[in-house]
Amino acid sequence: MNTHEQDDSVRLIDCTEAEHAPAILEILNEAIVNSTALYDYVPRPPEAMATWFAAKRAGGFPVVGAVDASGKLLGFASWGAFRAFPAYKYTVEHSVYVHHEQRGRRLGERLMREIIRRAKEAQVHVMVGCIDAANPGSIALHTRLGFVHAGTVTQAGFKFGRWLDAAFYQLTLETPVQPVDG
Repeated sequence: MNTHEQDDSVRLIDCTEAEHAPAILEILNEAIVNSTALYDYVPRPPEAMATWFAAKRAGGFPVVGAVDASGKLLGFASWGAFRAFPAYKYTVEHSVYVHHEQRGRRLGERLMREIIRRAKEAQVHVMVGCIDAANPGSIALHTRLGFVHAGTVTQAGFKFGRWLDAAFYQLTLETPVQPVDG
C-alpha cells in the first residue's frame, strides 16, 4: 500500500480503560524504553493506567484509538490540561502514539485529524504538542497539520546519556466562539 493512501480496514474508536488500557500501556512502554518520545526512564506498571484514565474521564478528555479489523489497537491520541491555572482552560497538550510495528501508515495523521476535530467541538483554542526536537517524523506530521513552532526549551531532558531539547508546536483554532473569564 502506498503510504499516502488511507487504510480503510482501520477505524477510529473511543478507547475505554477496560478494553484498551493494556494495549495503550504496551505502546507507551515501548516508547519509554526505545525512544525519546516520552521523557520517562522506567516502563509504567499496569496500575498506572487507572490513574491515567481517571484523569482523562475527570477532565472530559478524549482517548481516540485506531484499531484494525480484529479490534487490535494500532495507536491512540489524547489530550490533557496544558497547565493547572484557570486562564489556560482553552489550551490543551496533546499526544499521539502509534505502535512501533504500525508506523509509516499515516495512522498518526488520522488520529491527529480526529482530535483536532474534537478540540474544535470542545471549544479548545490552542493545542500544544511537546516533541523531542530530534524527532523529525513527529515534527513533519505536526507541520503538515498546520502546527507552528512556538519555541524550544534546550537541554530540557536527559535520557540515553544525552541532553534532549523539547520543541513546542501549537495549533491555534478559531474556537471558542465566545471565550469568557472565570
